[in-house]
Amino acid sequence: MVRLDPVNGFVALLLILLIVWGTDIGGFFAGRGIGGPKLWPRVSPKKTWAGAIGGLMASLALAAGFSAFGFGKTGPVLLLGAVLSIASQLGDLFESAVKRRFGVKDSSHVIPGHGGLLDRLDGFVAAIVLAAIFGVLRGGADGVGRSLMVW
Repeated sequence: MVRLDPVNGFVALLLILLIVWGTDIGGFFAGRGIGGPKLWPRVSPKKTWAGAIGGLMASLALAAGFSAFGFGKTGPVLLLGAVLSIASQLGDLFESAVKRRFGVKDSSHVIPGHGGLLDRLDGFVAAIVLAAIFGVLRGGADGVGRSLMVW
């Protein structure tokens, strides 16, 4: 639905991908570099609060850069970046909780060493679903990309 908007769909999808990837990468490096208290050790023992905040900060930096290139107003794009970053992290934690609940280490063997295909998509699925719901509520089913990017 996000991609269907012929003018803003690709831009909105690119922003969502950048936010999710930035959250993952920023969270990884901040968590490894800073460490500190665990976020939810029973579900995801390696995730730290520093990683969660680092992921959020990385996504905000990417959203600000995205806006600086003329793709959306800074305030709404930063807000969207923050909300989707948090959704991405919650999607990742939810997928980890489901795997722990059923005693599964990896969701598949499609991408060895990365916990499976779902571990690569969990944050994106959560973020894209939230973005699509917001876009539909704000601009209708035919203008999801526009409602995310045009304020």
